[in-house]
Amino acid sequence: MSRYDRRTKQVQNVGPKALREPGYRVVRTMPVLFSPVNPRKLFFASNVVWQTLNGGSSWEQISPDLTRPTWEVPKNVGKYIGSDAARPSQRGVVYTIAPSPRDENVIWAGTDDGLIHLTRDGGKSWKDVTPPALTPWMKVSILDASHFDAGTAYAAINTLRLDDLRPHIFRTHDYGATWTAITTGLPDGGVINVVREDTVRRGLLFAGSEQLVHVSFDDGDHWQPLRLNMPATSIRDLVIKNDDVVVGTHGRSFWILDDITPLRQMTAEAARADVHLFTPQQAWRFRWNKGTDTPFPQEEPAGENPPDGAMITYALGAGVKGPVTLEILDGASQVVRRYASTDPPELPIEGRNVPDYWIRPHQPLLATPGVHRFVWDLHHERPAVAAFSYPIAATYMNTAREPAGTWVLPGSYTVRLTANGRTLTQPLVVKMDPRVKTSDADLRTLYETSRAIDAQLTRVSGALRDGRGQREVLTRLQGQLGQMFDLVEQSDTPLTSQAREAWKTLSAAVEAALR
Repeated sequence: MSRYDRRTKQVQNVGPKALREPGYRVVRTMPVLFSPVNPRKLFFASNVVWQTLNGGSSWEQISPDLTRPTWEVPKNVGKYIGSDAARPSQRGVVYTIAPSPRDENVIWAGTDDGLIHLTRDGGKSWKDVTPPALTPWMKVSILDASHFDAGTAYAAINTLRLDDLRPHIFRTHDYGATWTAITTGLPDGGVINVVREDTVRRGLLFAGSEQLVHVSFDDGDHWQPLRLNMPATSIRDLVIKNDDVVVGTHGRSFWILDDITPLRQMTAEAARADVHLFTPQQAWRFRWNKGTDTPFPQEEPAGENPPDGAMITYALGAGVKGPVTLEILDGASQVVRRYASTDPPELPIEGRNVPDYWIRPHQPLLATPGVHRFVWDLHHERPAVAAFSYPIAATYMNTAREPAGTWVLPGSYTVRLTANGRTLTQPLVVKMDPRVKTSDADLRTLYETSRAIDAQLTRVSGALRDGRGQREVLTRLQGQLGQMFDLVEQSDTPLTSQAREAWKTLSAAVEAALR
């Protein structure tokens, strides 16, 4: 076990035993995790449980050997009984540790030879609380301690080594005195490696198998697949981080399901409704692409960023007819942005000098039955500039045309969905990137300046469309207004004095030309 110093880039071995000793057993994937209650307490396991309070400079053994001292050879490996691999001797390890988020002294431990132990006094004493159904060679793959009740825990049991490909998950609500098998809805052939409880909604569970992720809304009594666009792959662990589910696979990348707030809000009533609008999670005004140069080639392995804006989720029943509209209203109930399922697709820019695989696909507002997600980019409508373009700092398959509309200010907004003759609303809070220290007053000045430039662009565009005089002058001013708009929207920093002066001069010239 190693400790890495980010400042010096040096690595130090801090394992609880400096050299391997008899009776000290480990495998390749041992548990290493901090207490969710005490951030200085770090746990590690071999065939015993260890803890350190000083980053591994010294360790305390807080359990005896928790593995099986003897066991019978399973029938499926009986023909190897003469080999070292199947000799009935004590050779297991503590494969998973689950310290309780509710009580620092409650710690669950599971072994790769089918045992579960519990301590309620910080390791002074341990009790065998193994479910009766567990047998040798069953691997307790992941234990998860409840975020809501110290006596509740969940156990994912991998039985692959017994040629048993069925799913096995157990639940206890009484500190392991009794256990309930919770696998209804999980298919045979789906060995379960991990089960986790949501950190916000009690009874919302996620399980990872050798093929996909499943979800349960009733504490594991019933399960259903949560595949979406994820390929079939072996899921070895998953965690809930804020509003996201982060999945670790066996050599096939990390996958993240952004924004599970709709799952936390899902009810039987919502599932039956012909139209339902979920309360959106808080959105961050965050500049998504900060690249300054040409992108990596499409063959270069790269992760995918979260959607750049407010994620809005709605559900439509099978009987919904007609178009769907989605509107964003500000605090004064003024429409900031409007979308409709009848909007024509945004076509790629003509004469572009970028490859098509750079360009972000059109995002339609769907009116078909099912649960849909739509992303509002936290901008007003696009300004009436002379021409749009794609930035050279592109992202593979996700490069949007520029400029976008004015950034909205942080604050409270309303999402309004209209479908099937019904109108539903939900509140939406937009917060500023916390690293930006620009004052509210300066942000408002940026916003008001941008909106004033947008208004002049609309007037100039209208005059050009009407075919009036001063076309050469207006065309030039339209180009300058577009440059001024880019300048103001370029960053979340106060306008420079020269930018304010340039806007004052340009605005006067535009007004004169329009008159």
